Amino acid sequence: MIDLSPLVRRLAGTPLATWSQGLQAQLASKMEKGHGDLERWHGALEALPELVPSEVDLVNGLSLHSPCDEATRAQLQQALMGLSPWRKGPFELFGVHVDTEWHSDWKWARVSPHLDLTGKRVLDVGCGNGYYQWRMLGAGADMVIGVDPNWLFFCQFQAVHKYLPELPAWHLPFALEELPANLEGFDTVFSMGVFYHRRSPIEHLLALKDCLVKGGELVLETLVIEGDENQVLVPEDRYAQMRNVWFLPSVPALERLLRRAGFSDVRCVDVSVTSVEEQRSTEWMRYQSLSDFLDPQDHSRTIEGLPAPRRATILARK
Repeated sequence: MIDLSPLVRRLAGTPLATWSQGLQAQLASKMEKGHGDLERWHGALEALPELVPSEVDLVNGLSLHSPCDEATRAQLQQALMGLSPWRKGPFELFGVHVDTEWHSDWKWARVSPHLDLTGKRVLDVGCGNGYYQWRMLGAGADMVIGVDPNWLFFCQFQAVHKYLPELPAWHLPFALEELPANLEGFDTVFSMGVFYHRRSPIEHLLALKDCLVKGGELVLETLVIEGDENQVLVPEDRYAQMRNVWFLPSVPALERLLRRAGFSDVRCVDVSVTSVEEQRSTEWMRYQSLSDFLDPQDHSRTIEGLPAPRRATILARK
């Protein structure tokens, strides 16, 4: 069982102190239900070699280095491969390059110049395997809590955390809905790549706002379409082969939704079209990826004939 007492101590005296008292029991309850592959993934974690990084870089990427012989490096690679598929990254771990499906470092390079995370208490909703959590610490965050109910992502986070045990980052295998209402304890809340999966977009925005302190900042990154404030795409069935895409607004429509949800100082800081270089199949993620989901004759359309993935980042204040 993962010991959350360091997190409880970290949150003492903050608006999140009461919530933190029940986290260990909540985690135990979740892990008791577990997942059919947890035992196998736990075996991969157990197979990770004992290494202590002499160099840590969370600013320019996620890179850990120390002297490591070939046999140990091969053991590390095999154990990490046991946690495939790896979607968010990349990671440089003691000479092993985890070449993830997404070049998440490209997204971070677009988003991070617009942020000030220095000394901030941060929540990352839908944090995946925690790649961005480490980058947030590299950008000066005081601490980062990530929530994501995906058990493989939880285990991938634990693999990296094994080598960075003293850093104030925690991954909780919870959905946003499993957090109590009106937490009002985080300076910055991230929701990146989550909004379009939500059936009730306004409810998602309100739940994110509930997690923020007054004056706190929301960082919302999501799929969008081109158009004016009245333009919204609701896919009839699949979008880029994804069944769980419900709602793609234009940037002006999304800004209006945020204002309607009670946010102020709403502004778009980036819009970019996702390329097949940014999201692709690799040795570490062997399944289909973006190139398989686009019209082979016209990469401006998905195979369903809808606009190809375009992503925007919006900042807003509570």
